[in-house]
Amino acid sequence: MLSHQDVIAEILDLPDGPEIGAFFDFDGTIISGYSAIAFFKEQLKRGHMSPRDVVELISVMASFGMGILGFPALMLAASQFLRGVREDSYAAFGEEVFRSHIARQIYPETRAMVKAHLQKGHTVAIISSATPYQVEPAARDLDIENVLCTYLQVENGEFTGAVVRPICFGPGKVLAAESLSQKYGADLDKSFFYSDSTDDIELLERVGNPRPLNPSNKLRAISERRGWPVRRFASRGRPTPTDWVRTAMVPATLLGSFMSGLPIWALSGSKRDALNFSMSVFADVASALIGLNLSIKGEHHLWSHRPAVFLFNHQSNVDMVIIARLLRRDISGVGKKEIGDIPLIGRVLEFSGVVLIDRKDTQRAIETMGSLVDTMRIEGKSVCMSPEGTRSITPRLAPFKKGAFHLAIQAGVPIVPIVIQNSSDIMPKGEMIYRPATVEVEVLPPVDTSGWSVETIDEHVASVRNMYLEALDQDQSADTVKPLRVVKK
Repeated sequence: MLSHQDVIAEILDLPDGPEIGAFFDFDGTIISGYSAIAFFKEQLKRGHMSPRDVVELISVMASFGMGILGFPALMLAASQFLRGVREDSYAAFGEEVFRSHIARQIYPETRAMVKAHLQKGHTVAIISSATPYQVEPAARDLDIENVLCTYLQVENGEFTGAVVRPICFGPGKVLAAESLSQKYGADLDKSFFYSDSTDDIELLERVGNPRPLNPSNKLRAISERRGWPVRRFASRGRPTPTDWVRTAMVPATLLGSFMSGLPIWALSGSKRDALNFSMSVFADVASALIGLNLSIKGEHHLWSHRPAVFLFNHQSNVDMVIIARLLRRDISGVGKKEIGDIPLIGRVLEFSGVVLIDRKDTQRAIETMGSLVDTMRIEGKSVCMSPEGTRSITPRLAPFKKGAFHLAIQAGVPIVPIVIQNSSDIMPKGEMIYRPATVEVEVLPPVDTSGWSVETIDEHVASVRNMYLEALDQDQSADTVKPLRVVKK
C-alpha cells in the first residue's frame, strides 16, 4: 500500500517552474473507469433515452470496441443523440453526474500527483478525448485550469450533432500538448504525460517522461519493453473479496465491542467505564480490519483541554472510526436521525450517548442538542461534531454550520479542530467498500471561546473554517468557481 509521499516522491525532486508540463489523460488515469459510462447510466436512470436510442448507442460502442469504427466516427455517431439539446442544460447535467458518480471515482493517488505538480508551479493540464461536460467539473475540483478535450459543435445554444475538429485523440493530443507548451513555455522533452491506454501512444512517445498509470495489458507490455515506469493503483475500481469481507465485518465489530463492555458495567456498575472500554476496542479492531493507518500531527492537543467540542471535517463513513481512534474515551457525538433506523447499530449508538437530530427541522435540532451542554458541564464529557453537517463529495471543505459553535459558547468549553486530510481515500461518499489507506490527521491547538458571543459568532465560524482551509492547503476563495483555461482547436 503506497502512501501519498511515495507516489509524489519523484515530483518533489523536480525543478520548479512552468517549463515542466504535467499532462493527464482523464478516463482510467484521473478516474477509475469511464466517465461516458457514468453519463450513460444516469441518462438511463432519468429516462433521457428511448429504448431505440439505447440499442443504437450500444451498437455504436460495440462497433468501436471491435475496431469497426474509429474514434472520430464514434464521437460523430454519439453526438447525434445530443442534436437539439441545449448546451447549458447538458453542462448542468454533467455537474450532477460528477457529484453523483465521477467524484468518487477520482484516484486519490492521482489527486496527490496533480497537487504536487501544481505546488511545483508546473504547467498542469488534462488532455482527454472526452468532452468538456465529462472533464471540466473534475478539473475544477482538482484546481486544474487547463483543459484540452473534444468539443461538440454548438449553434444558438444547442448541439448540432457535429464534432469540432481536430478531435483530441491520438495525434490530436500531441497537437494539443504542443499548443499548450507554446503558450506557457513548457518543454515537452522535460514534460510528463500520464495515461492508461495505447490510444495515447503518440503523446507518450512525444514527451520526455511517459508515465503509464493503471495501464492496459497492451500498454503495460509496451512499457516493459521500453523501460517506462508503471504505477497501478488499487484504491478505486473493482473491489477485491478481501475488501468485501472487511466492509461486512466493521458493523459487526461495533456490536461486538459494545457487548464486550457489558461485563464491566455489570461488575463495576459504571456505564461510563464500560462505554470507554467498548470505544477503545471498537477503534482498534475496526482500524485493523479496514487497514486504517493514522499519521497524526499535534496529537497532544487531543488531551490538553477536556471537555471540549472536537470539530472534524467530514469526508467519509470511516471518520467515525478515526474519531473513536483519536478521542478514545469520555465522548459524545451528534448524528443524523436516520442512523437510528439502522437495526441494532442505531440502538447501540443512541445508548452510547450519540444525539440524533433531524437536519430538516432546525429548531428541533437545536433543542435536541441542548442536552449536550449538560453532558459537558455536568458529566465532563467532550462532544465531537462535523461543522459541515454531512460528508463532502470531495476533499474540498464545505460551508460550516453554526451549531457546534453555539454549543461551545453555551457550555463554556474550547473548540479543538481536527483536520482530516484524506479519509475519502478509504471510502468516499457514495461508496460502500472500505479500502486500506494511511490517513493524515492534524489536530490544531484548542481555540478559546470564552470571549465569544452569539452576536460575533459569524466571524468565529469564518476564522475556524479558515484554519481548516490553511491546514488542507485549500484556497480561501475555493467556494468560488474558477474559470478554466480551455484550449480549443
